[in-house]
Amino acid sequence: MSNKSATVGLKVLALLLMIGGVLGVGVALYMAQRILRVHWIYGVLVAGFLWLFVWLALTGYRLWRGEAGGGKLTDFATRYAAAWSSQNPDSLAACYGEAGSLRVNAAEPAVGRAAIAAKARDFMTAFPDMVVKLDAVHGDGSQATFRWVWTGTNTGPGGAGKAVHITGHEEWTFGADGLIAKSQGHFDEADYQRQLQPDAQVPS
Repeated sequence: MSNKSATVGLKVLALLLMIGGVLGVGVALYMAQRILRVHWIYGVLVAGFLWLFVWLALTGYRLWRGEAGGGKLTDFATRYAAAWSSQNPDSLAACYGEAGSLRVNAAEPAVGRAAIAAKARDFMTAFPDMVVKLDAVHGDGSQATFRWVWTGTNTGPGGAGKAVHITGHEEWTFGADGLIAKSQGHFDEADYQRQLQPDAQVPS
């Protein structure tokens, strides 16, 4: 199954869990009004079902956000976003295997930690206040999709001083060491360039 298909499948499952959980809560509360009049023991059963349906709804929401069933993945993605925001390119490169590669859109990939650190340094130098925030992450073990929100001000050498706000994602393939072996990044480069223009307005 492709990473895109797996993502769609997870979204559908998450939606079904949320809908089923919410409907279940409603049914449980409705039934509680009726069967509690019969015997108190039924209240225990209703409470159990109520807890189950609430858990299903919350699990669906966490799965939708890319948090369920992937605590380690979420932790890794959080560290990865923090590394991009750290102004320490070596910290970002450390998230990759020794021969890992990072490619942004259709540019030539940076291969190896030194090249990855150099690419990260270019962004960090151009945007000294850059911040990358984790939006969502989901995956199936060997592959994952990391969705991010990126903000920064182009005040580096030769910069236009413009604030930039973009969103995008990276498609990761992990190596046996648990680090990124390959990352393919995607963002709207035309919108990025537009925001750097003197009369550009930053999206809200």
